[in-house]
Amino acid sequence: MVGNWGKIIEMKNFLVVVVSLLMTGCAGQSRLIEGELETVSTENLQYYLYYPQAYESNADKDFGLLLFLHGGGESGGDLEEIKKNGPPKLLVEGKEFPFLVLAPQNPHQKKWWNVEAITQLLDSVIAENRVDPKRIYLTGLSRGGGAAWNMAVQYPDKWAALVVVCGMTPIPYAHWIDKNLPIWVFHGDEDASIPVAESDQMVARLKKMGYDVNYTRYEGVGHNSWTRAYTTDGLYEWIADQKRE
Repeated sequence: MVGNWGKIIEMKNFLVVVVSLLMTGCAGQSRLIEGELETVSTENLQYYLYYPQAYESNADKDFGLLLFLHGGGESGGDLEEIKKNGPPKLLVEGKEFPFLVLAPQNPHQKKWWNVEAITQLLDSVIAENRVDPKRIYLTGLSRGGGAAWNMAVQYPDKWAALVVVCGMTPIPYAHWIDKNLPIWVFHGDEDASIPVAESDQMVARLKKMGYDVNYTRYEGVGHNSWTRAYTTDGLYEWIADQKRE
């Protein structure tokens, strides 16, 4: 009986050694494994779509379209909020535009714009209406201005003109924007939310690279530079004059 217990103890010691060696070997191996997962992201987007008066009476004519991206203060679930600023505000006040205006709402108060979802919405509106694909214009203010820079980078072949109001952007974006894209940037030099240096540096880099950039830098104006920017004389005529070659 004692001999059997001795064998059992020896066997247990042997197993301990084997397990220890196996664990040591595993620890020395890489734990990097390959994987793949197909993801699907959905977004519920509310929006306003404006048609110019001439749209119905010119059934054979294609029109330009301006995509407007609002700031963070208008994000959320109340679509009425986006009428407070920019082109939607001007439309409520009675202004007429020579092109369609698409104004979606970012449904997330604390998130950046989902530019892929916005692009899907834009492409759907273009496909369902008489829109000239060579006259698609892009503008945004504050958080929407940052999204406008982003979309100009990700979809460089889509836009005929870009207007950014107090938007922040990484300077390397300058290398990825279509070099034939006309750009107009607005910013207040006392902006405490998005420093004017964001636009200063981006515009300087673009001009150094030979881009066609207009820059309106307001003295003594804070973050709310969009009030003056979107009522600039000649802005919408300038937009409507642009067309992709």
